[in-house]
Amino acid sequence: MTPFPYRTLMVQGTTSDAGKSTVVAALCRLLLRRGVRVAPFKPQNMALNSAVTRDGGEIGRAQALQAIAAGIEPHTDMNPVLLKPSSDIGAQVIIHGQVRADMNARDYHRYKPIAMGAVLESHARLLAQYDSVIVEGAGSPAEINLRDRDIANMGFAEAVDCPVILVADIDRGGVFAHLVGTLSCLSQSERDRIIGFVINRFRGDIKLLEPGLEWLERETGKPVLAVLPYLHGLYLDAEDAVQAAQTNKGAFRVVVPSLPRMSNHTDFDALRAHPDVDLRFVRQGEAIPGADLIILPGSKNTRGDLAWLQANGWPEQIARHLRYGGKVIGICGGFQMLGRTVSDPDGVEAAAGVSAGLGLLELETELTRDKRLARVDGVCAFDGCAPGQQVSGYEIHMGVSHGVAMTLPAFTIDGRPEGAVTPDGQVLGTYLHGVFDHPHACAALLRWAGAHSAHVVDPAQLRQASLDRIADSAQGLLERLLTLAH
Repeated sequence: MTPFPYRTLMVQGTTSDAGKSTVVAALCRLLLRRGVRVAPFKPQNMALNSAVTRDGGEIGRAQALQAIAAGIEPHTDMNPVLLKPSSDIGAQVIIHGQVRADMNARDYHRYKPIAMGAVLESHARLLAQYDSVIVEGAGSPAEINLRDRDIANMGFAEAVDCPVILVADIDRGGVFAHLVGTLSCLSQSERDRIIGFVINRFRGDIKLLEPGLEWLERETGKPVLAVLPYLHGLYLDAEDAVQAAQTNKGAFRVVVPSLPRMSNHTDFDALRAHPDVDLRFVRQGEAIPGADLIILPGSKNTRGDLAWLQANGWPEQIARHLRYGGKVIGICGGFQMLGRTVSDPDGVEAAAGVSAGLGLLELETELTRDKRLARVDGVCAFDGCAPGQQVSGYEIHMGVSHGVAMTLPAFTIDGRPEGAVTPDGQVLGTYLHGVFDHPHACAALLRWAGAHSAHVVDPAQLRQASLDRIADSAQGLLERLLTLAH
């Protein structure tokens, strides 16, 4: 079998959400099938969906998914710089999996040379361990205002002298303008390192596209390496954006407020995939529909998102929901919001101060600078779960909660109580992300909330099947890359 000739290959996109993450995952899975030791890599990621690695760090969720595609354990070297926005102009800067500082955009721009050092260190370590590294860019290389000190796209490609594939999404329209326009914004050396194009999410008759492909190759002198189909029903972790469309219309209604700084909304992917669940994200200005279960998600700015909830009428709606017998779950930041107060004496998230919580759990939370990052296993402790029912998840939070509510825990993790449940069994809070990813824990939580379903959804199985589907669709891309290199 022909070995893969590219030690480092980078996938960049004409826009955000062009399909870079998917193409990298597909190539990782294809190379795994060929026996190539491959690792994914993203120099800089800006996302509120993150994953905890076994080495105790935090990386972008997309890189964790790509590691699964490659058949390896996620590691902090796969995403050495992670930016988690806490406001429109500021973000938490995470280097090699650990919080380094909170910076505004100008401060981070000055910090980029240091961040590039971390990026190159991680890339070198991966090259020493693996046959090939498949790199994902960020956003678009055509952002002229971000070219100076760039570490995410061509700045990295130039530093390590690697070839680049440019991906564009035909489904959003203007695909030829996106590709040609992006090339026109690049320097000659950057254009030269682009070895070809990938057109993503195509649906229709390929014959109707061929004149455009011929024009594109003639106009740019670069080949179209692949046209990838639009694949429906994929179960893949989103890097950031919440999907607008709901895929199921089951009888059990779950409502989640779409908080401005919502984090790790991938917590709800298993519910989205459940055939008996109707999952809805409610945005600002939308009416809050009736539901069987309301879930308050994680947040990168708990006090700010709590103020948003209060300004948008959620406390009154939640109180009415509980009066009619509904259930409420709070996850991480959502758990903190359920308590009496959330205090931030050191201004960890924003200005120092104290916010009144929803008062549904007898506990108080104090935000701290120390961040807890851990992958955990334990058992369910809430009423109605089977004895010894296992659960697994991960913790990513800054803050400590305490109060009498925690004497009635939701889970037991490594022998310690975790989370809280009200004595009437209507409200449950936990710091654990990913609780719905464990099939039987998900089923137990849905039963607790009042759902009557015999279906058990296995997210890990769905994820692997989707990775195989995108790899199968990209087989032609791999073959074209091998031909191009030889």
